[in-house]
Amino acid sequence: MSATEAGSHADLGRAHMSHIETGRTGISEDKLRRLLSAYGLASESLISELVEMALPTGPGWWTQYTDAVDSRACDLAELESTARAHRSFQWVYVPGLLQTPAYMRALFESGEPDTPTARRERYAEFRQHRQQVLHGSQPPRFHAVVHEAAFHMHFVPRAVMLGQLDHLLEIARLPHVEIQLLPFRAPSYPATSTAPFVIFDTSCPELRTVYVEHPVTSSFLSEPTQIAQFANGFEQLSNVALSPLDPKDDGPGSSLRLLQHLRYVLEEAPHAGP
Repeated sequence: MSATEAGSHADLGRAHMSHIETGRTGISEDKLRRLLSAYGLASESLISELVEMALPTGPGWWTQYTDAVDSRACDLAELESTARAHRSFQWVYVPGLLQTPAYMRALFESGEPDTPTARRERYAEFRQHRQQVLHGSQPPRFHAVVHEAAFHMHFVPRAVMLGQLDHLLEIARLPHVEIQLLPFRAPSYPATSTAPFVIFDTSCPELRTVYVEHPVTSSFLSEPTQIAQFANGFEQLSNVALSPLDPKDDGPGSSLRLLQHLRYVLEEAPHAGP
């Protein structure tokens, strides 16, 4: 349908439809339901989820940072705030929602040394604001698989990495957070997972999204076959990773045992680097 044809089903003009589709204005529940009916949507669970997404009014908190971050970063923050569950895989960095402020600043300083300090501080502030989603009254379930390689990167000073390890152990105490470490000696590695990604789950399968990080530009994927491929890859990663990080479980095959080893290397080993 053209914007004019679609809008006629909900008494909306073409210009108003354009503003709704680009996110510049909201839409009432009644008009949204009329549009969805015109589009032939029959899934009540999907309709209910879309209606819930349309209820908030006003801009999201992320719009305060458009001076420092691009639109994709804002889209990511919005996804994080609305998803019911996150499944994250990282092999170079600690996932953004689990980073300490010192770790963030070290990344920005090494990765973007020519960026003015004030702008890097805005980056860090934006990322810290994103982390609040894990500490709200109804936080999403967060499951991360982090490759051991992420903790051997020398662009983060040893003292900062030690603090980051302590933070992971602390945040793993949250009942809705599950962190698994994937050791170098893992017996297999899914072909899907050649880039870091996050699967955002909702109560409605049709709205699941995968965020894939790339050096040049990151992508948001929503095709069912793509979702299934990444979901299968994450399941395989979780299966070959160590047991979830638990302050009370330091037995063989546990993430805590590897974390303790990493801490020892950083603190004691002469080859640990600066």
